[in-house]
Amino acid sequence: MTEITGKTRVLGIIGWPVAHSLSPLMQNAALQALGMDYIYVPFPVTPEALPVAVLGLRSLGVAGFNVTIPHKTTIIPLLDELTPEAAFIGAVNTVRREGDQLIGDNTDGIGFVRSLAEDLEFQPQGKTILLLGAGGAARSALVSLCAAGAAEIIIANRTIENADALIEGVADRYSQVRLSTVTLDSVGVDQYLPVADLVVNTTSVGMGGSSFDWLDLSLLQKGGRVYDMVYSPPLTPLLVKAKGAGHSYANGIGMLIAQGEEAFRLWTGAPPPPGVMKTRLRALLDK
Repeated sequence: MTEITGKTRVLGIIGWPVAHSLSPLMQNAALQALGMDYIYVPFPVTPEALPVAVLGLRSLGVAGFNVTIPHKTTIIPLLDELTPEAAFIGAVNTVRREGDQLIGDNTDGIGFVRSLAEDLEFQPQGKTILLLGAGGAARSALVSLCAAGAAEIIIANRTIENADALIEGVADRYSQVRLSTVTLDSVGVDQYLPVADLVVNTTSVGMGGSSFDWLDLSLLQKGGRVYDMVYSPPLTPLLVKAKGAGHSYANGIGMLIAQGEEAFRLWTGAPPPPGVMKTRLRALLDK
């Protein structure tokens, strides 16, 4: 553990709850590996306390922080500036300090696409992708997949109006990508599984053992891959189905690591040591 002095700079993560976050483990491992005089800590912040918490972080000179549920959108009016990526996505997961300014950024999309390449050997260019869900995680995934050259993306959501609203904000910028919506049920999804190259769960389904009981991954085309943004448990019910149907699969731990690596670079100006964050989390999750 790096010795904390009067010169130690503080990084952190705000959320509610935040005690379960794995970010302190992996970020501190990288900071210590490089011998940097930083410490990364969790800050539990209730929704009602967000404005005063951001003011406090600003006043205390915190060097930067991650933002997690439920603050990714509500923090936006409290910041001085957004990067174009964060502004377009409409969500912030990383804040960095530039002088007296707090700049909101979003590294989730970078982390997602990087994880697809590293964990599934999947490149979105020219591919057909089925996204399950239409929340903030789905929007980040949608934008990053469009930017990476996907040919077609289908949004499946229980409330079709929310799925429609999701693609409305993206269609004009990425007119070359075929975007459509369907209901998140067997009737809506089954018709696309035979042509999908990738299925992505962007919802919280999978936590605590919940599952898409009706989803028949045997319909997914040969060579199709499955990605679940949920990483606890490591083998979610969706991934159990993917394994049983003989498809390549990955959970969201790679996305967590990749977005954290990009945030580290934004805060410190240096890339984290390769593999350090992954090794630290694997040691924990494999116990």
